[in-house]
Amino acid sequence: MHPISLEKKIKELPEELKSEVMDFVDFLLHKRKSKIQKVENKREFGCAKGEFIMSKDFDEPLEDFKDYM
Repeated sequence: MHPISLEKKIKELPEELKSEVMDFVDFLLHKRKSKIQKVENKREFGCAKGEFIMSKDFDEPLEDFKDYM
């Protein structure tokens, strides 16, 4: 749709409908921005590699559970 024809149609609307059009446009812009952010924030496998170091005895049984083993 050509911007001039859209502007012309909006000018013909009563004031209360112009307000609704403005709210709807704001909604659409917010929705689009949210979708873009979701794509940008998508994590990749292994993105935290090297950030955490696990102790060598990580898989060893805990002494607190000795009675149950």
